[in-house]
Amino acid sequence: MKPLKCTEIVEVVKGKLLSGKDNTIFSGISTDSRNIKEGDLFVPLKGERFDGHDYVKESLAKGALGAVVEKDFKVDDEKAIIKVDDTLKALRLIATFYRSKFNIPFVGITGSVGKTSTKEMVWGVLSKKFNVLKNQGNFNNEIGVPLTVFRLESFHEAAVVEMGMSGLGEISRLTSIVKPDIAIVTNIGVSHIENLGSKKNILRAKMEILEGLNSKGLVILNGDDKLLFGLKGLLNFRTVFYGFEEGLDYQAYNVKSLGERGSVFEIEINKKEYEVKVPVPGIHNIYNALASIAAGVELGIPHEDIIKGIEEFSPAKMRLDIINNNGIKIINDAYNASPQSVEAALTVLKDVASGNRTIAVLGDMYELGEMTYEAHIHIGKFAALQGIDYIIAVGDNAENICQGALSMDVDKNKVLKFKSNEETSKFLESFIKKGDVILVKGSRGMKMEEIVNKLTS
Repeated sequence: MKPLKCTEIVEVVKGKLLSGKDNTIFSGISTDSRNIKEGDLFVPLKGERFDGHDYVKESLAKGALGAVVEKDFKVDDEKAIIKVDDTLKALRLIATFYRSKFNIPFVGITGSVGKTSTKEMVWGVLSKKFNVLKNQGNFNNEIGVPLTVFRLESFHEAAVVEMGMSGLGEISRLTSIVKPDIAIVTNIGVSHIENLGSKKNILRAKMEILEGLNSKGLVILNGDDKLLFGLKGLLNFRTVFYGFEEGLDYQAYNVKSLGERGSVFEIEINKKEYEVKVPVPGIHNIYNALASIAAGVELGIPHEDIIKGIEEFSPAKMRLDIINNNGIKIINDAYNASPQSVEAALTVLKDVASGNRTIAVLGDMYELGEMTYEAHIHIGKFAALQGIDYIIAVGDNAENICQGALSMDVDKNKVLKFKSNEETSKFLESFIKKGDVILVKGSRGMKMEEIVNKLTS
């Protein structure tokens, strides 16, 4: 991180210097007292069960040169203590200021499903030309995005930033920090509908990303998503659409599945045809590739390098991660779940099975509000329609998944339900056999990687 002066921070956050010297120079920003480094500025945040202010003195003792606080603190007069009304807002303001020091292209990515995989693929494409910063893990919220921005160094030539949200206004605050030159929206699904009430409100929330977009920037939208395609001709920005439908700016055609090895498709770019290999299975990864191609073209990356970047893609942990373990194939997609992503994962399960026995271990999907019952019924039906051999449901909504499957006249002996990951793991230990292909998927709170860990231990 480039050093920041105390005077700059006091001015940016409109704070009051309670103690210390205004010529103090900070070499890093931290919100976690456990990770303090010498020369840091500590920004304590408040949560439902914790208050970072309890760790201010500890952070200063570890080497932090100062802290941004909401309370009065009596500490060593050498330490810079800056008082503000809201430390989370202050973190955002400091990140916005720090971002302004970099005149490099930023790609902002949001959407209901596929944000992380798209981020990783875009990063792979852009890395063929630039030294690119990206979010680590799930650092995509009001804390994670500022901390990502603080990782910018003078050698970075581009940045790819994923933005998540749980309600209206959050993307707006994040895009005000990132100020992207390219905005990608992957799709509008029902994730977070419990908080937002309707898909139209989700669309509204996701499109807040445009509030921070460079006036000469580019919007890249999934043209197969009806709500997003409905924006055609209505935005005050250059806009391109990608997907499988005819007439889109970036259209995939002649798609061929390679099973576990992924898929191949053809695309025309600037009146020349190219074949693109996506090395991971699932039609949704073709969408990610199309968005990545559009971003690469916009930033002037040679088409051959764009294709190579996609071919070298590897998924993030617990996202359709295929594990071969003692003759059993496990698809670990335990990171999170929504109706759209579960459908995609079930399709991948069937696609990579190659005639072997298929087992879908499906956990609860969260944040669906009034749609919870119907969504789990639907997933049970979808699994049955895919011809999955055994449907195993886990959690509070297991009954609904099973009900959906059984309504499709599936053999009742092939539809099972369990209350916990532990019960499920015990059953699978004696049930699975060589050749089986097992999908494990559920919302983050279900911690279904516990099942994967048992299967692979």
